Amino acid sequence: MGKTKALPDYPRGLTFEHVWAALMETRKLQEDNALAQRETDRLLKETIKENNKRFGDIDNRFGEVVEYMISPGLLDKFNNIGLDFQTASTNFKVRDHKNKIYFEIDVFLQNGDVAMLVEIKTNLSISYINEHINRLEKMRAFADLHGDKRYFLGAVAGVVISSEVKQYALDNGLYLIEPSGETFNLITPNNKPKKW
Repeated sequence: MGKTKALPDYPRGLTFEHVWAALMETRKLQEDNALAQRETDRLLKETIKENNKRFGDIDNRFGEVVEYMISPGLLDKFNNIGLDFQTASTNFKVRDHKNKIYFEIDVFLQNGDVAMLVEIKTNLSISYINEHINRLEKMRAFADLHGDKRYFLGAVAGVVISSEVKQYALDNGLYLIEPSGETFNLITPNNKPKKW
């Protein structure tokens, strides 16, 4: 007769029930970890959202401060270069429901023959300049629809303005308003101001 192989000697205390309990405990720990990770993700998203809102509020407030610093001196600055504006309005809104033309102007300077639309940003960018050019085109369309024959000029202001953005504004016929010490400089467009 042949020899039979002996089975490996497993610990006698380890039963199916023990293995099953260990697996269930591991599964429960994995579920708890997944739940904790989802909660951490939710709290992180909530915190990021709240911080973005706070920074947005701070940026908006800083933008308002910049507007209030620049706006009062605009009439004098433009009058010094021969543009005699008599009135200045801040946060000027156009709401033409019939023709679906809507926009807001940070500062609107005007006299009988010409008006100036000024956009003020903390950090001026090319996209803000393009938005302002679009705003000027809307103003022209609105004026034409309402028999307003005067022409419109544009200006952009910023606290932070890169040389590329500065050049872009001037090349597109916009006046540029930039900080200079305790006041600000007004720079005339490169060729000549564009009229809308």
